[in-house]
Amino acid sequence: MQLTASKLYNYLQCPHRVWRDIYGPQEEKIKEANPFVQLLWDKGVQHEQKAVSRLGDFIDLSIGDQQKRIINTKKALEDGAKLLYQPVIQHENLLGIPDFLRRLDDGTYIAVDVKSGRGFEGTEESGDENGPKLKRHYAVQLALYTEILEKIGHSNGKRQGIIYDIEHQEVLYDLNLPLGVRDKRTFWDFYEWLKVEVFHLLANGKSNDPAMAGICKLCPWYNSCKHWVTERDDTTGLFYVGRSARDTLRGDIDLATVSEAQNLDVDALVAQKASDKQFLRGLGQKTLEKIRVRAEIMANKKPPVLYEALNFPCVQYELFFDIEDDPTQAFVYLHGVYERTPQGTKFIPFVAEAVTPESESKAWASFWSYIRSLPSGDFVLYYYSHHEKTTYKKMAELYPDVATLADVEWLFDKSRAIDLYTDVILKHTDWPVGSYSLKAIAQYLGFKWRDETPSGALSIQWYNEYLKTSDTKILNRILLYNEDDCIATLVIKDELVKMESVL
Repeated sequence: MQLTASKLYNYLQCPHRVWRDIYGPQEEKIKEANPFVQLLWDKGVQHEQKAVSRLGDFIDLSIGDQQKRIINTKKALEDGAKLLYQPVIQHENLLGIPDFLRRLDDGTYIAVDVKSGRGFEGTEESGDENGPKLKRHYAVQLALYTEILEKIGHSNGKRQGIIYDIEHQEVLYDLNLPLGVRDKRTFWDFYEWLKVEVFHLLANGKSNDPAMAGICKLCPWYNSCKHWVTERDDTTGLFYVGRSARDTLRGDIDLATVSEAQNLDVDALVAQKASDKQFLRGLGQKTLEKIRVRAEIMANKKPPVLYEALNFPCVQYELFFDIEDDPTQAFVYLHGVYERTPQGTKFIPFVAEAVTPESESKAWASFWSYIRSLPSGDFVLYYYSHHEKTTYKKMAELYPDVATLADVEWLFDKSRAIDLYTDVILKHTDWPVGSYSLKAIAQYLGFKWRDETPSGALSIQWYNEYLKTSDTKILNRILLYNEDDCIATLVIKDELVKMESVL
């Protein structure tokens, strides 16, 4: 089995997928590409095409079968070509297809990979005293190309690569740098460790089990792994119990199921942790208690629990709010408000119908005009998770003539805006469902989206189709989906009020 950059990436996304792609039940794998994943792929191709036009003259090695491309790449390297596009380099069971190989002044080569994301995690302005960080999933792919170049005699030994990012910046990746302040391993050390893990899985010399996580929904194995988790009553079916916690519980106390987790003796476990720092590492008393309580609720199909009064404000205007944005373009295309007053309800959308600063700014300005038209002190904004607030802060930097950062802080002040997920659901409730997402809880409460495949990711794909076709049916589908997201927020808020009434 050959090690490729995609296998390294897949492992970092999900340590189980590398094994399941080869040895899993192939009949359970979704064959059709996820439309949003396909959109990301298409966006990446478009960005790569722009990069091709900017990086200079090159030898195109993208044509032909793999073996022919390997031969042609070898010849181009021996001839000292300055820039190679889509070369195929190989050494034994290592196979790499970097976007570019660039010849350095000393005659050796460095890999250049084009990415449709930023070259760093974080920014100088993010408040992180250690500054921007290199991305591990970018680094390990560059490490693979660099090792192959070393093996075939075309590297200067510095172990570096370049990421050409979405902002058309070249970011140098020094693979000898440490992963972070606490983890002193270098990126190269991390790659060497990861390589061994992936080879074990490829050879079926080691296997691991599925686990449920937020990223799973974009994977072709999602339904298969979810079925596995449900059938086995696996603890990753509990909210906030991921692979790491599941494996720790298994290894340290032989706990494998949700049914078993409801019987955790938290006091005894905490006492044992006090004398053994490695025991249940990473799982503190609060986490263990949450696991026990959530397992009891789920295993016994108990109703959701509200732990204390919420005292929602009593106002004339209740606004249930949700935005739709495309992270591949850093663009907000819809601000949706479902307004409820004593006179009734209505959905009010503010849409950007073109991907231009003018259209985005205009839609946002319309939203703010609406907000400013409401009676001060007599409205409350309900939303689900911090995404809206975080996004609006970024928009304030782009369009301060529409709304300033101070305006955004005013709007999202807790006296007039309530994040139902962060400030209520997470802090004050527990539910008999494995996810506390908007859709999971609203569907548990009986709410149904009118679209057959409701998805924020698919909304992005629909919007991109709308931009191409100007088909109003597609736009209406987006509006319907967003309206249902807003109504789902209302449904959850009303259920919380009912739960509060019986405290």
